[in-house]
Parts: sequence; C-alpha cells; structure tokens
Amino acid sequence: MVEHSYIFRDIAMVFTAALVCGFLAWRLKQPILLGYVLAGLLLSPLTPGLRVHDVSNFEVMAEIGVVLLMFSVGIEFSVPELLKVKWVALVGAPLGILLCVGQGMAVGALLGWPLIQGVAVGCIISVASTMVLLRLLMDRGEMAAEHGRLMVTLSLVEDLAVVVLTVVLPSFSPSGEATLGEAAWKVSKAILLLVPIAAAAWKLFPPLLARVEKTCNDEISLLLALTICLGIAALIEAVGLSLALGAFLAGLFLGNSAFTHKLAHQTQSLRDVFVAFFFVSVGMLMDPSTWKVSWPLILLLVGLVLFGKFVVWTGVVRLFRYRFRTAFRVGLGLTQIGEFSFILAQVSMKAGLISPNLYHATLAASLITILANATIFRFLKPLAGERPTPDVPAAVPASA
Repeated sequence: MVEHSYIFRDIAMVFTAALVCGFLAWRLKQPILLGYVLAGLLLSPLTPGLRVHDVSNFEVMAEIGVVLLMFSVGIEFSVPELLKVKWVALVGAPLGILLCVGQGMAVGALLGWPLIQGVAVGCIISVASTMVLLRLLMDRGEMAAEHGRLMVTLSLVEDLAVVVLTVVLPSFSPSGEATLGEAAWKVSKAILLLVPIAAAAWKLFPPLLARVEKTCNDEISLLLALTICLGIAALIEAVGLSLALGAFLAGLFLGNSAFTHKLAHQTQSLRDVFVAFFFVSVGMLMDPSTWKVSWPLILLLVGLVLFGKFVVWTGVVRLFRYRFRTAFRVGLGLTQIGEFSFILAQVSMKAGLISPNLYHATLAASLITILANATIFRFLKPLAGERPTPDVPAAVPASA
C-alpha cells in the first residue's frame, strides 16, 4: 500500500513539474522539451530538494513515449518516400557514422586514450536524437520538406546502427568473452527473423484495417492502433532488435491511407504525454555533482557534436549532389545527441570501455547540444512545403 501511494505521488509531482517548467520554457521561447528535462533534473534523486521515489517507473513510461512517436513517424513515412533518398540512407548514413567514429578515434589518439575508448566515444556522438529532431521538425512544419525527409531518414539509419553497436561494443570489453563473430551472428539472425514478420504484417493488416474502418467506432480504432504499435514493437524486440525500430516498422506496415493517418491522430495526445515522461526521465539521469570534475570532457563532446558532426553531415549530403542550403540544414539538424547516445554510453560503461565521468559528461553534453540545436533552429526561416529533389548516387550527375 505504501509503494502504491508513492507511485501516484511521484506521477503527480512529475506532471506538476513538467507543467511549470514546460510553461516557463514556452514563455522563454525555448522548446518545451527542455522544460521537461529541467523538471526531471529538479526531481532527480541526484539533486537536492523534492525527488521521486523510483526513477525506473518513469523510464518505462519514457520508453512508451519513444514507441508511440516512432509509430507516428512510420505512418507518415511511406516506403516510396523513403526510397527517394535510398542512396543517402544506404551509403551516406553509414559513411557519416564511420566518419564520426573516426573523429572519436582521432581525438582519443591526441589525448592518449585507449583505442577502444575513442571508438566508443565516436559511436556515442554519431547518433542524433530522433525524438528531438522530430519535435523540432513537427513544430516548424518541415517534416515533408527535402531537408526534413533527409534528416529523419539519416536519423532512422543511425537508430538502426545503434542496434548493431549495442551488440558489437561489449565484444571489445577487456573482461568480456563475446567475440565479434558471435555479435555478427546475433544481429544477422535478428534481421532474418524480421523478414517473415514483415511479410505477415503486410498481408494481414490491410484487410484488418478495412474491417475496423467499417465499424466507425473511435474507441475500437484507438485500441487497434495501440495493439498494432505495441504488439509489433514487442515482437521486434523479442527477435533482438529495438522497440523504437519495431514501432517505426509497425507504422510503416500500416501503409499510407487516410484511415491510418486517423489512427496516428487518435494516439497523438497519448503520445505527447509519454514523450513528456521521456524527457523528464532524461533529466533524472543527470548528476550535476560530476560536472565540476568532467567539464573538460563535456566541452570536448560538445565541440565534437556541434562542429565535428556539422562538418561530417553537411559534407555527406553535399556528396550526394544536394543543394548547399539543404546540406547546411541537415548538418545543423543532426548536431545534437540524445536517447540512443545514452544507451550506447551505458553499454560502453558497463563493458568498461569508458569511465563513469565520461558517461555523465555524455548526459550533460546531450542537454547542451539539444539547447544549442534548438536555439540555432530559431534563427532559420522555416521552409515548409519545399519541393523535394530526387536522390542520386555521388558518382552520377544530378542531371542524370
């Protein structure tokens, strides 16, 4: 009974803090998500004052927010749209990730780090926050713009790369017994298991949607959307891939009809509540007491993200013959790190690849880069409705 009362007290505190801090961020013309992070920092067990009883409860709610948001993205991005930027996705994204890892290795070599620590840092900074990116693009009405589609596509490929890296990085642990061969087999097996799931979903979902649409019942439609979203996400996680990727695929499997967009709209309010929990939970993970010691690391990570990633992604997009203004905006949009960087940092720390100070520096750098990224975007004029340009491989002239 005591535990029960703690849960509801914690939820009430989080809602109150998120409301107050979110309103404050809005009044200051900053992204509301930064207000949510501040709310989590105020309620964190690692800071003085009011604190929640159990942070893990909100980590679960945060994961639901990620799942629902990725489900919405899957619905909005049809397969034909994704194929328009297939060369950037298949070639450019891996190239950009490798260049980011190379930056980490180069900086690590200059500072005398072990090689694997430089690799781990490069992996951590290579992943932008899909959550932050989507909220910024949605607020600006630029999801369908050329640079918006490119940013989301590159970010989704980065999220997929995280699935592979979370398996591969522990293989480099000094005390680990896993091998790269075992890691590669685990990833390959998970991807092979994804094929029959996708085939079954594409065959079963259209007639199911048609039957539910005939009921004209909003409650049944909402339950259908949540069942498909959470069910597919759980199934994809069970075969070894991430919940976020599963939720994105669930939305993609539904196709791109008026009814599926109605399903996405019905889940929007619920999604926004759980997304708020996500950013509050990010604030709860931060430990300000470590910032005095790790500020050089924080500045280093911030520099690698804001400057290094901007150069990398602007160059990669230009390599594929996109206009400079498109490449410039994509480069700016990816100059932040977030939720999946936290996952890679946790995996790296548990494997002994990075120190706890570097882990906490990653969390602080995430907050700083998100704030800087949002501030930079405020000075860019929105380009909603910009006509997309077809994607072409680097070796082929744009006129081809």
